[in-house]
Amino acid sequence: MNLDLNRPYRKNLTSHGLIYMGGEEQEIIIKDISLTGVLAELKCDQASPKDAKDIFNMLSASTTIDLYLPEMRLAGEAEVVRVDMLNNHILLALEFRNITYDVDNQLYKRKVYRKNMTVPGRILLNGEYHEFHTVNASVDGLMINLAESIAVDAGEITVFEIERLALEGEIKVIWAERTADGGILLGLQYVHMEKTVIKGVPRFAR
Repeated sequence: MNLDLNRPYRKNLTSHGLIYMGGEEQEIIIKDISLTGVLAELKCDQASPKDAKDIFNMLSASTTIDLYLPEMRLAGEAEVVRVDMLNNHILLALEFRNITYDVDNQLYKRKVYRKNMTVPGRILLNGEYHEFHTVNASVDGLMINLAESIAVDAGEITVFEIERLALEGEIKVIWAERTADGGILLGLQYVHMEKTVIKGVPRFAR
C-alpha cells in the first residue's frame, strides 16, 4: 500500500458555490474538499485553452480570490495554486487563506456576502469626525471598529468616507456594541453613496 501521509485527506463531493476573480463573479462546482482547500470546476458548457489563458492573465495581478460556499457554510479568501484543463473543463485548485466557517448558518440568512477587510476611514459622529478601521464590508453596508467609546444611537444617519476604496456617502447606524478594550463596533447600512460598485467586494447575492 502506498500512502501519501503528507497530503491531507480529500473527500469527493458535488457542491455549488461562487468565486470572485478578475472583478467578476463566477459559478463553480466543488469536486473535492480537504482541511486545506478545494478542487473547483468553473461552471461553463465548453471551455477552451484560451479560457484557461485568460484565467492565467487575471491571476497575474493576484492569485487570491474570494470564495463563497453557502452549502458548506464557508466564506472568505483562497489562493489559486493550480489551473488545469480536463475534458474541456477548467479545474482550479484552491488553498484556503482566510476562511470562516459559519456555525450559526448565517450565510443562508444574509442577502449578500461580507468580505473581511481592514481599511482606515472616518465617520462623523456627535459633530466630529472619528477614525475607524473596517472589520468587513459588503455591497449593503459595513462593520467598523472605533478605538474610542462614543455614544451612538441605532437609527442615526451620518456621513463617512474611506479614501482607499474611493467610497463616501450617507450611512445609517443599525447597531452598536462596546468592545472589551474600550472601543465600539458599529454595524452600518448604506443610505446614499457616490458609487454603487465597491472595488474588490463581490455581491454574491442569494
